[in-house]
Amino acid sequence: MNASTYVARTPGPDGHIHYPEEENAIWRTLITRQLGCVQQTACNEYLTGLERLDLPKDHIPQLADINRVLQPATGWQVARVPALISFDRFFELLAGRQFPVATFIRRREHLDYLQEPDIFHELFGHCAMLTHPAFARFTHTYGRLGEKATPKERGFLARLYWFTVEFGLLNTLRGRRIYGGGILSSPGETQYAFESGKPEFRPFNLLDVLRTPYRIDIMQPIYYVLDNLDQLFAIADMDIMAEVHKAQQLGLFAPAFTPKKTAI
Repeated sequence: MNASTYVARTPGPDGHIHYPEEENAIWRTLITRQLGCVQQTACNEYLTGLERLDLPKDHIPQLADINRVLQPATGWQVARVPALISFDRFFELLAGRQFPVATFIRRREHLDYLQEPDIFHELFGHCAMLTHPAFARFTHTYGRLGEKATPKERGFLARLYWFTVEFGLLNTLRGRRIYGGGILSSPGETQYAFESGKPEFRPFNLLDVLRTPYRIDIMQPIYYVLDNLDQLFAIADMDIMAEVHKAQQLGLFAPAFTPKKTAI
């Protein structure tokens, strides 16, 4: 795992993280511009969750404020972690209904893109969806599977997470809408998915998802689209590891991008 150039902030004696004004200003920039994007592109379930979270517009919130909403909604909490954590720790947290949040925010030179998930990505991108029972249960199931999986199995499971939790889209009466945090927290990816005419949209098929390579450092050439969010309940009830083993036997599809070492 590559080292991060970011360091997560820790609470002071009062139990609060005191972010510098420049970091609060970056939060204001990020949330203001992304709120303008998601109103017409995010699914209603996300927008409802965002309203429940009531994220502050002028400063980075404390994680305890997020937990006061998540815990009664679905039993989830957020957990403070360093900039990067091990896969073992990641799956352990999800299996315990704790969503990892690194308590740092991107610098201005990384305003449009950052490989490491910062606090804006995790809170704005993911936590609103964790108020929804189907998304919450799917994420918990994913964590429990990953906790017991081998390193090779985890490589296939990572594609499931990527094409749902991070870059998932949903069919609605208003057309395709976003539920994946990797799109929700990125103005560039949002515009690319809805306005560029470049990506391919495929109906969600678990085996196909597990066999689809991706790269973390490009706009996604392929998105998988659910018919409704409750489909995540059905996926969580499937024998996902049996499909992982089928995917291992069949092998990966040809990548829809120029391969690099970051392809998974």
